[in-house]
Amino acid sequence: MKDIGALMKQAQAMQQKLADAQARLAETTVEGTSGGGMVKLTLRGSGELAGVVMDESLLAPGEGEVLSDLMVAAHADAKRKLDAMQAEVMREAAGPLAGMGLPGMPKF
Repeated sequence: MKDIGALMKQAQAMQQKLADAQARLAETTVEGTSGGGMVKLTLRGSGELAGVVMDESLLAPGEGEVLSDLMVAAHADAKRKLDAMQAEVMREAAGPLAGMGLPGMPKF
């Protein structure tokens, strides 16, 4: 049986890996698109909206509903990508403990 000191060191190393992973995620961005690239939306790792680019043809009168739908779809695309990236980074940081449902461990 491992001594308690070794287990504490492992737990501290795991906490540091998770903190480092969260810091890396906070610095990342993902882009979601819709309408064949007519709308591009950028999210930061925190989920904050960082930018929106849209084809000018969507600004024509009568295109408001289409533009709204495309923005929602682009956000959903970016959010899916961000969630997948976050889960992968956290799985890598947690190593063999990933998904074990241990108290205090993030669920991903």
